Amino acid sequence: MEGSPLARLRLWYAAQPEAIRILLAINVALYLAWQIVFIHISGTRTFVLEHVALNPALPGILFEPWQLVTYSFLHLQPGLGGLLHVGFNMLWMLWIGREYEHMHGPARLLGTYVIGGLGGALLTVLLAGLFPASGLFSGIVHGASAAVLAIMTLVAVEYPQKAIALMFIGVVRLKYVVIGFLALDILFLAGSNTSVSAHAGGVLAGWAVARLGPVATDWAAPFFGRSRAKSRRSRASTKTGILDALERRLSGRNESSGGQARVFHMPSARDADRRATGEGQEAGSGLDALRPTDGGTSLERQVDAILDKISESGYDSLTTEEKRILLKASEDPSEM
Repeated sequence: MEGSPLARLRLWYAAQPEAIRILLAINVALYLAWQIVFIHISGTRTFVLEHVALNPALPGILFEPWQLVTYSFLHLQPGLGGLLHVGFNMLWMLWIGREYEHMHGPARLLGTYVIGGLGGALLTVLLAGLFPASGLFSGIVHGASAAVLAIMTLVAVEYPQKAIALMFIGVVRLKYVVIGFLALDILFLAGSNTSVSAHAGGVLAGWAVARLGPVATDWAAPFFGRSRAKSRRSRASTKTGILDALERRLSGRNESSGGQARVFHMPSARDADRRATGEGQEAGSGLDALRPTDGGTSLERQVDAILDKISESGYDSLTTEEKRILLKASEDPSEM
């Protein structure tokens, strides 16, 4: 039935980007299989806890290195706590990762997830080896928190103005949300079952992925049928594609209405050099000519402001929301 909850869930799932769908399916399927079946079978339960979840103690982890990745797809806590664990991890991944994947591709998101989990595991193993007597880093670790924090950190570093609305708090920049998570981890370090080392390792991994750029996650491109070279070009083509589509559509609309077409271009490196030296800054040239003279619609004013920002700072200075506005304008210029 088309209107049934199951049908709506299937439609919602199909609408998610590719990497998000894969990660949701694996995490939720393994959680349900564990809670419904495996946790009730003694032999299977023991095997998962000892050989699939992360057991950071040395030298055992050296002989089962797959644990460094597999733990980040498991949520083994029973009852309401386990449901909240997997639920919030998946929600945060959706809230932060969905739009990012639309702009940067599935390889970037999946690669960051795996690297984040690996970073959290490696830091945990390192601290467990350095401080074995403390007992703070030697417990069994499971969950996607390190991987999700890596995605959050990646977005926060690449888009420092990115903000989200938090209940009872208001709108907060994402980078402060990540810092807040780490602060709470440290505050409750001694009396919590949370793996602080895994969270910190995930944040460090996300920061490293952001600094290294697409090369850090190119290895994941073949999983989505893309060559490495195509993966590297995808981000640049996304940038130019949005503005090219916007230019074509606005030009067509203005020509049909007898108005003058507005022209947009991506600023080149030479443009940036000229702006830095003040060369060629004639009034009314380039993107500066796009400032509205008649007020325009709300969307048009937003687009004009964004284009001015591109002219001054380049496309990479845009926030996720500003890129979304450009994409919307390119798809439906009638609203402008």
